[in-house]
Amino acid sequence: MIGKLLQAELEHLIEIGAWEQLRSEFSEIEPPDIADLLVDLPVEQAVVLFRLLPRDRGAEVFSYLPFERQEELVESLGNEQVQAIFQRMSPDDRTRLLEEMPAEVTRRLIATLAPNESQQARELLGYPENTAGRIMTPRYVAVRPEMTAAQALAHIRANAAGKETLDVVFVVDASGKVLEDLYLSTLALADPDTSVSELEDRPMIAIPATTTSEELVRTFERYDRFVLPVTDVDGNMLGIITADDVLDIAEERATQDIQRLGGMEALEEPYRAVSVWRMVQKRGAWLSILFAGQLLTATVMERFEGAIADALVLAVFIPLIISSGGNSGSQATSLIIRALALQELHLRDWFRVLRREFATALLLGLWLGLLGLLRVQAWHWMGWADYTQYSARVAATIALSLLGVVLWGSLVGSMLPFVLKRAGLDPATSSAPFVATLVDVTGLLIYLGAATLFLTGALI
Repeated sequence: MIGKLLQAELEHLIEIGAWEQLRSEFSEIEPPDIADLLVDLPVEQAVVLFRLLPRDRGAEVFSYLPFERQEELVESLGNEQVQAIFQRMSPDDRTRLLEEMPAEVTRRLIATLAPNESQQARELLGYPENTAGRIMTPRYVAVRPEMTAAQALAHIRANAAGKETLDVVFVVDASGKVLEDLYLSTLALADPDTSVSELEDRPMIAIPATTTSEELVRTFERYDRFVLPVTDVDGNMLGIITADDVLDIAEERATQDIQRLGGMEALEEPYRAVSVWRMVQKRGAWLSILFAGQLLTATVMERFEGAIADALVLAVFIPLIISSGGNSGSQATSLIIRALALQELHLRDWFRVLRREFATALLLGLWLGLLGLLRVQAWHWMGWADYTQYSARVAATIALSLLGVVLWGSLVGSMLPFVLKRAGLDPATSSAPFVATLVDVTGLLIYLGAATLFLTGALI
């Protein structure tokens, strides 16, 4: 990361126009750190600085920029510079940029590529969105099984330029079918005359081009690989996917899940790139649904208006009761959603989760109920609240209500993700605010029902 002192120095050099010194400074800074600096600067200054970078380095820095800054640079730079950057980008980074650009801009940029690069770009864009085919890069190193280790190494030296990675080499037969992958170190340490087909390495793991991004992330996690081949239905090799691409996907999915847990639709673009009106659309729908849920809470309170009027003490504890149920439900749904995402749990585990959450919520409810009971009695003994001669009944009402809402909230929060997943929906849709709103309504019924049980003939 660029330190604050260095960033301040670079900004000063920009102000005084010390372009040669800036060019020298940039040669000592890593591309991701230059990208961070370009994001923090106004677009006018970012464009000026970007022009100082050599073409190869500029393309590398460009690939680390968020899409909205990439789009700003494309609009601000001259056509020649944009074409130079675009041609030097890796195919997978280029595809991500193209799929975000307007169709006319995409066609114009593809037209600037060499024929083979243009064909690659069109083929990658032809795969469905969020699949391995769209994310892969065709720049990999492959050797034939009949080659000797010495011949394979010579082939790698002759064809290594511009490849995504050289750490892993793929063995592909004459028909294009991928047979295995080898660490480069395996080839380097082998006897020069040993045939590649005789070298033993890890079990072969390949990804079909139609694999979804979600399954792709799980595959990398399961097999602990940093690069995997992508194949067609016949096992022919099409390209590779590296761990850095998978990390980007995992980050994007985690961001979307967190946004859904917050009670809104996921944003398809970075926060700063989303317009106010689009933000209203994304957040307004869920807020409206949650508002409608809270209207049910108001309806329940109106139904028991007489009881609350007769025993105003009931109103004092309403926030305590419904927040305890909502909090327990939010805890449960967050834990289960994450466990489902990590595949620690599956649909078949729902009954085990139900039993576990029941036992956990029962203990938590008893504990909170005890705290509620002690609170009522302590305030009564110390004269801070007047519950008349019915303090024991009020305390029992609060204790039983807390036990009920915590138990109910935990069970609803833990089971709802399973229901949504079984229906083919994203479990993250059962967001914490949604569960809290649902439990608020039912929690109020539990509370006022307990009050009716214990306080009828006394306070009400």
